[in-house]
Amino acid sequence: MMRGRSDGGQKKRLIASVCAVALLLCFVYMYYGSSNQGASALEYGRSLRKLGSSYLGGDDDDNNGDNKQDGSVTSEEDSLAVAKSFPVCDDRHSEIIPCLDRNFIYQSRLKLDLSLMEHYERHCPPPERKFNCLIPPPSGYKVPIKWPKSRDEVWQANIPHTHLAKEKSDQNWMVVKGDKINFPGGGTHFHYGADKYIASIANMLNFSNDVLNDEGRLRTVLDVGCGVASFGAYLLSSDIIAMSLAPNDVHQNQIQFALERGIPAYLGVLGTKRLPYPSRSFELAHCSRCRIDWLQRDGILLLELDRVLRPGGYFAYSSPEAYAQDEEDLRIWKEMSALVERMCWRIAAKRNQTVVWQKPLSNDCYLEREPGTQPPLCRSDADPDAVYGVSMEACITPYSKHDHKTKGSGLAPWPARMTSPPPRLADFGYSTHMFEKDTELWKQQVDSYWNLMSSKVKANTVRNIMDMKAHMGSFAAALKDKDVWVMNVVSPDGPNTLKLIYDRGLIGTNHNWCEAFSTYPRTYDLLHAWTVFSDIRSKGCSAEDLLIEMDRILRPTGFIIIRDKESVVESIKKYMKALHWEVVASEKVTTGSELDQESEDGESTVVFIVQKKLWLTSESLRDTE
Repeated sequence: MMRGRSDGGQKKRLIASVCAVALLLCFVYMYYGSSNQGASALEYGRSLRKLGSSYLGGDDDDNNGDNKQDGSVTSEEDSLAVAKSFPVCDDRHSEIIPCLDRNFIYQSRLKLDLSLMEHYERHCPPPERKFNCLIPPPSGYKVPIKWPKSRDEVWQANIPHTHLAKEKSDQNWMVVKGDKINFPGGGTHFHYGADKYIASIANMLNFSNDVLNDEGRLRTVLDVGCGVASFGAYLLSSDIIAMSLAPNDVHQNQIQFALERGIPAYLGVLGTKRLPYPSRSFELAHCSRCRIDWLQRDGILLLELDRVLRPGGYFAYSSPEAYAQDEEDLRIWKEMSALVERMCWRIAAKRNQTVVWQKPLSNDCYLEREPGTQPPLCRSDADPDAVYGVSMEACITPYSKHDHKTKGSGLAPWPARMTSPPPRLADFGYSTHMFEKDTELWKQQVDSYWNLMSSKVKANTVRNIMDMKAHMGSFAAALKDKDVWVMNVVSPDGPNTLKLIYDRGLIGTNHNWCEAFSTYPRTYDLLHAWTVFSDIRSKGCSAEDLLIEMDRILRPTGFIIIRDKESVVESIKKYMKALHWEVVASEKVTTGSELDQESEDGESTVVFIVQKKLWLTSESLRDTE
């Protein structure tokens, strides 16, 4: 009997203990958020702030973010602010790209055609599947090496993936050396360096001094299947800017390497949707062993390149089909040659492993084709510049009557092109005066921004810049004397001014900021958000989601310039501590600025500049130690 009573007491104590543990776990879950998205907690407080300030170069503990002259929130405002914190994503999500997340695609069982590369296209998660947490840096993360040194080397800890160095060891893509990864400038078809390969293409086209920019007439390039973007890296010294494009495929992290190096690049694929660029954007498209089946679906992928090429634009193709003599390569070459001939391309040059085709300057060849010739011309009512979520079509994009008559793009050589009124201004009803005024206004504003950041920004502090609402690209044009490049983003909901940006010799893409951007975490040094928060608020989208997304794509120690209504900026200030951002400056804009339309209630516009701190998760700190 005594033994039975003792067992019963132990059972009761066990049950009580289990219940207590269960209640504790429920409390922890409610406090820290979902376990699958916020598994790691920040090592925050004094130790974290010291870790961040050692990179920021500031005396973080002394100022404590309360300096009114720096525009930070006062203690009174802080007491009124809603207490807010964000969980930290699990460390395995340190490289997450929400709309290009293959795990989400697999888990959702989306019915995608793998042969058409649909699984590499954008598929954004629904609201309940969003990563509402901060993305942690990988273990041992360091502030990136500065440009131009970064062209040739990056910290291995920042992108801890070395499989490409082994897989492409015979092609000099990249080499692991100690705690760094080096980039010798090699590629699948240019083992001896991209610079020599680029000069050989210029020589094939008889450009003066074997320089590919053709005295400023060739400025924008699309490099398809770019690898680690060494082709684009070595074009920069010739005043050529390339949009290096590749998917997150078996050569994963290639675009991440490109951006870490400070080279313009974008995650994308020639699949079923149009590339996010207007028609007639590039003087040259390039494919060096990019493993694309150009003959598939009636040549639809080659026709997409044709859409984005300017009149007289080139396609440089280096691949076995251009030179090999085995039966399969000869068959592909014969069929591809027949296809491009029906598209009215001509061979401009062919040597060794490379062929360069050229697109016609006018519609003359198209009009002379036999009736029923394939591929057909696109419908006259089709918009060649509509790209956001628009499916590709297997048809030739003819020129407008104006462009047919002009027989060329009508663009000035670079660098005059940047400040010359683009020929397509008339498409928007914009005058030359409006363009010139916009250019001058943004020059003044950029000078003002740099003055506000002067204590933090040196000559090589920033390299990769994004203008989140670029309009005509004048913000980027104002940075022409700085050693930076700008990804100009234009909303698909408004005027598609992206074609004006490309006509200025700049690059960019279409994007809706209610969704995540197609890039890896920690890839931009500076984000410029001009009325972006007001715009998404009008669409009913979440400002909180946008703040988390901006934090995802911003490098630690990077900057954000927010230019918006005072009430919008005040609401953003409440999130500073939660995001671990430090206020750099805050300034009201002079009333009546032509860039800032005053609200009906007379609300002022504010320029608010912040800097992202470097922080690590507890797991990363342990690994570092």
